[in-house]
Amino acid sequence: MMNPKFTTRRDFLKSTIVAAVAAPLLQAEPLPRARVSSFALDEVTIGELHNGLESGKFTARKLAELYLERIKQIDKSGPTLNSVIELNPDATAIADQLDAERRTKKVRGPLHGIPVLIKDNIATADKMQTTAGSLALVGSKPPKDSFVAARLRAAGAVIVGKTNLSEWAYFRGEHSTSGWSGRGGQTHNPYALDRNPSGSSSGSAVAAAASLCAAAIGTETDGSIVSPSSINGLVGIKPTVGLVSRAGIVPIGHTQDTAGLMARTVADAAALLSALAGIDENDEATTASRGHFEADYTKFLTSSGLKGARLGVVRKLAGFNRHVDRVFEEALAALKHAGAEIIDPVEVTAIGKVDAPEFQVLHFEFKADLNKYLAWLGSNTQVHTLKEVIEFNERNAAREMPYFGQELMQKSEAKGDLSSADYQKALADCRRLSRVEGIDSVMEKHKLDALVAPTHSPAWPTDFINGDHFSGGSSTLPAVAGYPHITVPMGEVFGLPVGISFFGRAWSEATLIKLAYAFEQTTKARKPPRFLASAQIGPA
Repeated sequence: MMNPKFTTRRDFLKSTIVAAVAAPLLQAEPLPRARVSSFALDEVTIGELHNGLESGKFTARKLAELYLERIKQIDKSGPTLNSVIELNPDATAIADQLDAERRTKKVRGPLHGIPVLIKDNIATADKMQTTAGSLALVGSKPPKDSFVAARLRAAGAVIVGKTNLSEWAYFRGEHSTSGWSGRGGQTHNPYALDRNPSGSSSGSAVAAAASLCAAAIGTETDGSIVSPSSINGLVGIKPTVGLVSRAGIVPIGHTQDTAGLMARTVADAAALLSALAGIDENDEATTASRGHFEADYTKFLTSSGLKGARLGVVRKLAGFNRHVDRVFEEALAALKHAGAEIIDPVEVTAIGKVDAPEFQVLHFEFKADLNKYLAWLGSNTQVHTLKEVIEFNERNAAREMPYFGQELMQKSEAKGDLSSADYQKALADCRRLSRVEGIDSVMEKHKLDALVAPTHSPAWPTDFINGDHFSGGSSTLPAVAGYPHITVPMGEVFGLPVGISFFGRAWSEATLIKLAYAFEQTTKARKPPRFLASAQIGPA
């Protein structure tokens, strides 16, 4: 998720803060909430579903049917969240097969029979499509499952459908609107329907938040897991690049792209990560995870995980919203109460310096990596290069570009190949600034277990005229470094969720999960969505 019309992210934040201040306040009283009936699986965890399957309370087919009916009731009608872009016509048949396996005492693991949704840029070689939300990829046929889809199936998860997203994972045009795609339309925030769900994993976040699935899979280049997770009251895990294979995922840039987890609890996200982490010969980056990934991340779920932990507060990543600051201070107090030692502030000199080289790297890599993905599709697609995608959009501008253009794609197409000196310098600058002079340096200096900051602003009103109204966030530094980042709900601002981020060195997922779980258990900050028509804005 990027918007590189500005030279630096600081310029971008200044402009959006001005826009946010100029925007009129909404009504003091909320509009009526959409009529949403109670649901037997609201807020139910993967562990509870697993226990129900083990005891015979549930069957995999019954769970699939319940979630599919819920999608029909509130995603396709009622509040019409529009988070699911396509349903898997084989979902119940797959569930039947898994039930048959269970009857013969063949259980694949804790995800056996658990319904999940995956983002529509994650390839599946089945009856569903993989389009990244673009009409240009409608009808394309991946030659095989992505690594992520294959691992989910092997673990016994039931992929019940695919989720809408910011088209091309937000790497198409300036002034973009998160959660909108030409194929899927606009996804709506379940906490306040006129507010934006953020992106690019918008549909995955909304679906998980609204209990349309047990949990969901998203992808991130910079913020596309942690931002929508924060804004939709979820736990989001953006792993170290290389912990989870990207093979078969529509790319932006290979130095930062990764699949990740979006769930209502840390335990659920950890269970999914356990199923997905591993080495894949089709993604060279995963070879670096040898000796670093864990077979079971749930073993790090300990409520005392904050005792003695040293956490550095990155104040430069706060201060963009006084309401978020208030909630963040309460979160820091909770961390101290749970036994953490807070080093406040810590100075990360790289902040603000990585934006320009990051954009340069991603523009080069998007062209190279997308052309490689489209070549993988072979003849089973109507577009074969980024240039052809741009031309398709121009021919179909009324459907593909009614609100914003494709400036990012055009800038990428104008770049040379990855042997370019400009690319090599930008890549070296990114790694030096974000790693050596960034996260690694500050953590070593202060002997830290993790860095903490607010994850993102509260949700803004969806705006097709001006595009998104970001005002701050903490995704860029760990994204550029390729390091892990976990967000956990820390509270609400006028009923809109906000999260706290824990991020650190490469391969430190186990530590971050331990910290995040202890914070979650200390605060119990997550609240389910209320499906209000609009946010309740008024005196605190």
